[in-house]
Amino acid sequence: MTDISAYSIYLVECRDGSLYTGITVDVARRLTEHERGGKGAKYLRGKGPLKLVFQREIGDRSLASKLESRIKRLPRVEKADIARLSDRVESLLAELSEVNTAQ
Repeated sequence: MTDISAYSIYLVECRDGSLYTGITVDVARRLTEHERGGKGAKYLRGKGPLKLVFQREIGDRSLASKLESRIKRLPRVEKADIARLSDRVESLLAELSEVNTAQ
């Protein structure tokens, strides 16, 4: 069962092929906001239709934000390889866990 307050990371592909990465506690609601334009990210306005290509529950907001930052710094080719992205996310999570443990 999914914890309603647990944050998830998600990637959305735009009509032009660009990828947007975000975090939220409700991916479906957030995607709807992006598609409608009002409360969604300015970057995504006019870039629809949007396609959710990846999502994964992360847990707390701090970890989700750190992971979002790491994913945004990945080369586009790594983010675009959706089949391997899940493994890459797991690797980044392990790195972040090591950093948190060492502190």
